[in-house]
Amino acid sequence: MKKLLAGILIFHSLFSYAQKEHTAIVLADITKKVKDYYIDKETYKKVDSLFQSDLKKGTFDNLNKKDFAVLLTQKLRTDIKDQHFSIKYLENYSPEKLIDEKEKERLNNFHNSLENFGFESVQRLEGNIGYINFKGFASPESSTNTLAAAMNFVANTNSLIIDLRENWGGDNGMLLLFCSYFFDKKTDLYTTYFRHGDKTVVNSTQANVSGLKYLHKKVYILTSKDTFSAAEGLAYFLQQHKRAEVIGEKTAGAANPVEHFIIQNEYLLFVPAGKVSSLVNHKNWEPIGVVPNQEVKAEDALKAAHITILKNSLMAEIKTGLSIAEIKKLIQKLEQ
Repeated sequence: MKKLLAGILIFHSLFSYAQKEHTAIVLADITKKVKDYYIDKETYKKVDSLFQSDLKKGTFDNLNKKDFAVLLTQKLRTDIKDQHFSIKYLENYSPEKLIDEKEKERLNNFHNSLENFGFESVQRLEGNIGYINFKGFASPESSTNTLAAAMNFVANTNSLIIDLRENWGGDNGMLLLFCSYFFDKKTDLYTTYFRHGDKTVVNSTQANVSGLKYLHKKVYILTSKDTFSAAEGLAYFLQQHKRAEVIGEKTAGAANPVEHFIIQNEYLLFVPAGKVSSLVNHKNWEPIGVVPNQEVKAEDALKAAHITILKNSLMAEIKTGLSIAEIKKLIQKLEQ
């Protein structure tokens, strides 16, 4: 019995040592990617110090690989203060499998046709107000027609509400395509600087789109603390160019675009590798978030936007299909 127990203890000790060695290798690989790609070239020192401290304390001991990835993500986002850091455990990942564009979309949880490319609903609210509930930015190649259909539906409304309260972002090309519907000509919106390669890219709207543009009308964007990445970009750039007012909560504060890497054939690492700068104020929303023009709780944002639009319609004597008495009654109902 004593020999058996001794054998078990030796096995456990060897297993723990091997696990720590593997963890150290994974952390070293992550640190190297941060050193080579992260937008701030000195940040890797802080990452390395954080990892070495946690290794000594045994923070990662006895964690399964999925929980290990979750904890690493939390630590990087908290200590580096960049919400775009992410690490995911890739169960059953095959190292022989090349990550092509379709695989990238799958790993990023981009919306597909079964989720209508992020377009949850399109409506016409009382008072001739367009409403688009948009939950994710798929690639423009896959969602151009759906976006055009949504914009055609709201084309004859007096004002538009875009609901981004549950939108976690996605494709930069789709962000630019969506923005294109609110500018009458090609407009340079922002630059993106990538430290790896030392290059700067100018990001612009398109002069022509498939659907009807929404010009010279009021646009309101609804946000929450969960509004993230490209969704924040849509709110930020339309707000910057005075094309929209933002109503709701301050957003998450994730502006920096990412590069992705496979670590030890087990983990998918996203490293913020670029810096976005608005061509209006030469700033972005990292890490403070997009600040609303009208700050209210997320659950009250739609109601607040609806009331604001109706009151503006009364003041400007805009025809809405409702009488003045009906508009006043609707405002009173919404306020109650």
